[in-house]
Amino acid sequence: MQSAGLEPRPGVLLNLFNAKYWGRSVSFQAVSRWLRGEAIPEQDKLLVLAEILRVEPEVLRFGVKVRHSVQEHRQRWTDGVGYQDRETFDAFLRLPPAQRKFVRDLILTFAQPPADTDN
Repeated sequence: MQSAGLEPRPGVLLNLFNAKYWGRSVSFQAVSRWLRGEAIPEQDKLLVLAEILRVEPEVLRFGVKVRHSVQEHRQRWTDGVGYQDRETFDAFLRLPPAQRKFVRDLILTFAQPPADTDN
């Protein structure tokens, strides 16, 4: 709340939340439990909270560490995958499930380390 320029008090969040939320208003006790980490809001409420606090919904649910992990994973894909690989992935995703399984099994077979042939 402080990062969003808000005073970290349940009453402040309660008023902002209930003014933006389209469903049934929430109670002071519910907001207090959210802030103490005793409860996690339902997804529709989490989306409104994320908008109020100007953060991604996944940060509210899973924390900043998970966001950084996801960003690092995305960066690996951005840096390590070229146009031809992306084109291949797109074609793979368009295949019917049975063909996708076949291609996946084939790739995993090639990805295995070679068997020891010195027997």
